Amino acid sequence: MKKNLVIAFWFTLVTTVIFGILYPLAVTGLAQVLFPARANGQLIEKNGKTVGSRIIGQTVTERGYFHSRPSDAGTGYDATASSGSNLGPTNKKLLERVKGDVERLQAENPKTPIPVDLVTSSGSGLDPEISPAATEFQIPRIARERGMKEEDVRSLVQKHTKGRDLGFLGEPRVNVLELNLDLDSIHPLR
Repeated sequence: MKKNLVIAFWFTLVTTVIFGILYPLAVTGLAQVLFPARANGQLIEKNGKTVGSRIIGQTVTERGYFHSRPSDAGTGYDATASSGSNLGPTNKKLLERVKGDVERLQAENPKTPIPVDLVTSSGSGLDPEISPAATEFQIPRIARERGMKEEDVRSLVQKHTKGRDLGFLGEPRVNVLELNLDLDSIHPLR
């Protein structure tokens, strides 16, 4: 019995050191050497200041910018609280939020069908991207608020539209932060 306890103790200690300390350090070290940008969150800098990440969205509600999809992660795009709302389709809180979003979007672009990703949040609540349809819906507002031609805004959206991965995985998408930063560099908000 004593021999079994000693073996169990040493096994626990050795595996804890290997898999709890050495392995994570090795993986972190390799990631820092081989893929430093990805290992550090794919941060985007502008004028030496970090403005966001390519892989975690952020709430965008300012005039003249493309808006992200709604987020139910914490207070909105909180990476420490990643999750959807888990509210069912008949939940009063969800219905009120969606109704408010629909009313706001209809006021921005009347008589145009609203893409579903502008009124629904994702499972993670952290999506940095929206569909091409969601950007197309916002083009008239962006052009009007920035004093640009819709064709110029549409051209910029096309530049930032990413297709399906490997040609068949996922859906076409547009990174909102990258698009907004490029929009600012090409035609700053007045």
